[in-house]
Amino acid sequence: MVYTGPATERRNGIGYAGQCLSVAPMMGWTDRHYRYFLRQISRRCRLYSEMVTTTALLQGNPERLLAFHGAEHPIALQLGGSEPRELAACARLGEAQGYDEINLNLGCPSDRVRSGRFGACLMAEPERVAGCVAAMSAAVTVPVTVKLRIGIDDQDSYDGLAAFVERLAGAGCRIFIVHARKAILKGLSPKQNRSVPPLRYDVVYRLKDEFPGLTIILNGGITRLDEAAAHLRRVEGVMLGRAAYHNPYELAEADARFFNAPEPAASRPLVVERMLPYIERELGAGATLSHITRHMLGLFQGVPGARAWRRHLSEHTHRAGAGPRVLLDALAAVASAGGKEA
Repeated sequence: MVYTGPATERRNGIGYAGQCLSVAPMMGWTDRHYRYFLRQISRRCRLYSEMVTTTALLQGNPERLLAFHGAEHPIALQLGGSEPRELAACARLGEAQGYDEINLNLGCPSDRVRSGRFGACLMAEPERVAGCVAAMSAAVTVPVTVKLRIGIDDQDSYDGLAAFVERLAGAGCRIFIVHARKAILKGLSPKQNRSVPPLRYDVVYRLKDEFPGLTIILNGGITRLDEAAAHLRRVEGVMLGRAAYHNPYELAEADARFFNAPEPAASRPLVVERMLPYIERELGAGATLSHITRHMLGLFQGVPGARAWRRHLSEHTHRAGAGPRVLLDALAAVASAGGKEA
């Protein structure tokens, strides 16, 4: 599933498979509607669920929490938790539901997450995390991966990071998604933790150089496919975050560029057209139009008519009886504003 050939074979997207390009798990954003929408733009980029806590899964409705459309493959489930037995049980639920990967969140710096004893704070407990990884790996046949920071607070030495990675590798993890910033757990908000600590791509590169047998995926600050291509000369994979949400059509060329896909990229109007049957089905099942279209506001980002598109959706999707016609009218507004070739 994961390409591990020599770096010389991996350049320029040649030979990549599995996880060379992915979209990060983002709370409140990467729900099933967003993922289905993104699949109309890229068929091959790996997608991640929002983080789901073990408590929510074990005490709630796992079928509802884990639901996804078959078109979303390849798709990974991100879990939040710190108890090996609970994480193993939830990993089994995810595999049974059909997820292609189970990911453990070791990177979120929020107070709420920290109070639940998961996320980035767990990087201070390597033995506990190793126990979690070992239990999850023993419970499922799909890959168990971790998403982590390069350090937390004053525990930010490279040697400490390398020891942490080595410990988890010994517990069964072979794929590491590394956010190239440390997390400052005391004094910075989650938003500030995405920009204030400096990006250290060199640290991630060094991890790859010193652990050639592991798959290293780089995350943090990447906004364009050209940037991803540059990083892919040094690591196996790149993960985009908020850039893929605010400007989703940036991924339109990803399949051809990184996965050697023969089919041409869908135009923006075609992406909208492909969403219409899905919207009809979801509305029939009780969904609200705005809950779907809020993920589509950035589709025309950077092209003529983008403002008209956003305005029309924002003004009309909340109205009673709103349906697919709203999107067709929004496309007409784009064309009237000069975005006919978008």
